[in-house]
Amino acid sequence: MTKMFRLTIAQLNSAVGDLSGNADLAREAWVAGRDAGADMVALPEMFITGYQTQDLVQKPAFVADAMAHIMALAADCADGPALAIGGPQFDGDRLYNCYFILRDGKISARMKKHFLPNFNVFDEVRLFKSDDISGPYTVNDGPRLGSPICEDAWYPDVAEAMVETGAEILIVPNGSPYFRNKFPVRLNNMVARVVENDVPLVYLNMVGGQDDQVFDGGSFVLNRGGQLAVQMPVLQTAITHVDFKQTDTGWEAVPAELASIPGDLEQDYHVMVLGLRDYMRKTGFKKVLLGLSGGIDSAIVAAIAADALGPENVRCVMLPSEYTSQASLDDAAAAADALDVKYDIVNIAGPRAAVTEALAPLFGDMPADLTEENIQSRIRGLLLMAQSNKFGEMLLTTGNKSEVAVGYATIYGDMAGGYNPIKDMYKTRVFDACRWRNANHCEWMQGPAGEVIPTAIIDKPPSAELRPDQKDEDSLPPYDILDGILTMLVDDEASVADCVAAGYDREIVKRVEHLIYISEYKRFQSAPGPRLSNRAFWLDRRYPIVNRWRDNSGT
Repeated sequence: MTKMFRLTIAQLNSAVGDLSGNADLAREAWVAGRDAGADMVALPEMFITGYQTQDLVQKPAFVADAMAHIMALAADCADGPALAIGGPQFDGDRLYNCYFILRDGKISARMKKHFLPNFNVFDEVRLFKSDDISGPYTVNDGPRLGSPICEDAWYPDVAEAMVETGAEILIVPNGSPYFRNKFPVRLNNMVARVVENDVPLVYLNMVGGQDDQVFDGGSFVLNRGGQLAVQMPVLQTAITHVDFKQTDTGWEAVPAELASIPGDLEQDYHVMVLGLRDYMRKTGFKKVLLGLSGGIDSAIVAAIAADALGPENVRCVMLPSEYTSQASLDDAAAAADALDVKYDIVNIAGPRAAVTEALAPLFGDMPADLTEENIQSRIRGLLLMAQSNKFGEMLLTTGNKSEVAVGYATIYGDMAGGYNPIKDMYKTRVFDACRWRNANHCEWMQGPAGEVIPTAIIDKPPSAELRPDQKDEDSLPPYDILDGILTMLVDDEASVADCVAAGYDREIVKRVEHLIYISEYKRFQSAPGPRLSNRAFWLDRRYPIVNRWRDNSGT
């Protein structure tokens, strides 16, 4: 009789700090595995605490509470399959990122993470200690298993050491957050581990939003030679049972369903939806509001909110001034109607007149300038925050990455809010995402199908409408040029000389560079938003607010 080993892999959505809730999810996965006759149920890295914990994991009481939940799981899941779950543990005064194998009511094996990531959004060298490479373990007289923890599998050393000491299958628990086009990078690295070691590999990733990071799942199983045997969906929770059979040449996974991997625009949009949905769910908010201006940024944020929460939980507010065109009024109303969300109008003429009158003795005959424009924006922020407080709705802010980069937003005005779904999406990509959403409707969207962002909004020139006939290009380069320069300066950390060599005008590049640096203080106070790139503002890119250096290359 062929020897078999059944593994249940659960890419689930844990919440940082919700130890009881995360433990309940683990129990549910274990029950599913038990009912399916599994030998082991595997959960992702740091699942009991949620990920990333940041400095919360440095609190001994938190780690002790997490370990108490681990031990309770061991007791509850004693009669059935083994349960593999990630969590932190102190060993003396040293804190480790661990992967626990729970069996027969106790911890039967424990892996400690060897390679600690210390780049982009990761600070694990600051939080954890590295340990020697762990050896393999067995479950139910099955294959010898090795579990490199996330970063451990990105280098040859850990997998090679585990296989050399007897591991026949590698099970890699991960807390790997999304950035655009990351999936093939993961897949290629894991194929390398399989080819180097000639053993099957299970890549198990978590799902869900945590602050600015969204974990995108996409777990998979590779057979020897790098052949894809199982592919789980991206950005959705799922539990899959994988059968391994022992052959004359070693263990191999029985091929099963291969979920399709969507294109990058769909994944970006899904990340923004899931990021907002989880931010709301995990912070306890139920409803949102936003200022709907008739422009493209607020229109796509309204669509994301409707898709994340359902139209009944979204309220849009138009706050017109004398500079608001009839076209913007019509477009905002049309967008709200297309999404079937609640729509209110609050005119700012009265409050603006009152502020103007209050400041008149101080401003005197000084000519109107950016000050008066910002007053309008800040009045809108004040009125929206008042509604947020009164009705218990989280205020969404709507600045795209282009605006966030160069400070084309008013602090305490249109930057007011608790979350920004498009914070890491450049303006030119916002247009692409709007067109994509109008042409596509997916099962994970709670908003209506069809043209939910009116074509008139997509086609008209962007404007803040804070003065007569204002256009964004009055103050900024055209967005295709601006975004090209920003991608080089921000995402690629290119020099001014690099931008000039790429064909951009040096004077424009220097102006953009200046705007990036002087806007750091605004970003320091801005709302969080989902990370779409590997150079998002906050943990990916940490610059000083006070910075007098400028790049003088490219002359």
